[in-house]
Amino acid sequence: MSALSDPTLETLLLPFATGALAWPDAPVLFLRARDGWALRQFPLQRLVCEQGFKPDADALVRGGLEVVETMSPSQGSSLVLVLPPRQRDEMRALFARAVSLAAPGGIVVACMANDEGAKSGEGDLQKLTGLGGKLTKNHCRVFWTPPLHGVPDAELLAQWLQLDAPRSILDGRFISRPGVFAWDRIDAASVLLAECLPVDFTGVGADLGSGYGFLSSEVLSHNENVSALHLYEAEARALDCAKSNLAPFADTTDLDFRWHDVTTGLPQAYDFIVTNPPFHATQKAGRPDIGQRFIAVAAQALKPGGRLCLVANRHLPYEQTLGANFGSVRVAAQRDGFKAIEAVKSR
Repeated sequence: MSALSDPTLETLLLPFATGALAWPDAPVLFLRARDGWALRQFPLQRLVCEQGFKPDADALVRGGLEVVETMSPSQGSSLVLVLPPRQRDEMRALFARAVSLAAPGGIVVACMANDEGAKSGEGDLQKLTGLGGKLTKNHCRVFWTPPLHGVPDAELLAQWLQLDAPRSILDGRFISRPGVFAWDRIDAASVLLAECLPVDFTGVGADLGSGYGFLSSEVLSHNENVSALHLYEAEARALDCAKSNLAPFADTTDLDFRWHDVTTGLPQAYDFIVTNPPFHATQKAGRPDIGQRFIAVAAQALKPGGRLCLVANRHLPYEQTLGANFGSVRVAAQRDGFKAIEAVKSR
């Protein structure tokens, strides 16, 4: 169980803590679930958590909770808790799924931070089902449906269920979906790193935080002597897209797609590693320690003489970590506030 403060989770459960809603003695489903002390105030024997982000999923498992990557349709839950994302299409699709997974007479309860789109989220759920109530606290807003017996607009529900479906982007070059990082474009940092990638990679490599697979596709397009490439990605939705996007290389390269939290370490050694590491966690506060951990993990996993190619915002303090873990470090390029770096592990 996380000991860190989680205002959104605490506010999500506020209606039950205050008695505005009763915690049911019946199945409870929690979409985009996170663990925390606020959740532990309630009986959780009949709780099922859906979480596709590996660090949060691992934390829930460590806490002894039942976790699934994706919830299959079932008889329905009397209570569906939701921590919606900020991305509008993904959020609406999640609301539609939550409503579809609620049992007759069940309710959906959602919470968002005010600066993460809470007002829009409340309006969207109201449009879909009407509202049964709302509360505000911790700069967050929790809102819930009335007891559900179907929805007023079945056509709208069907439309919203498809809003985050995988789709072609960039003139069909890739498959992606709303909610994945830079889902409908190639982000500027990855473009810069792609321009600087070596064309003499050989052996077995890894892409840490692979997203929908852009950097991996660039590596394989320009390095025919790469025998295997392993993609590590914490977000299951992104990894599913990467599997489709890297399929053209499957006949010539050993590909492995790993739903994995890179900060916990890597299970084997590599000849080279590429990465555009994240610097935010579930909540939006900057986390440069995540990128620093990616660098340290890469250094541990690389063979002597192995190369790390990474890109980061220019202001992020990665140089000390790089210098402490690699024999040589050079800035390959800088542009638009980003820096591309190549680091070589000492032999």
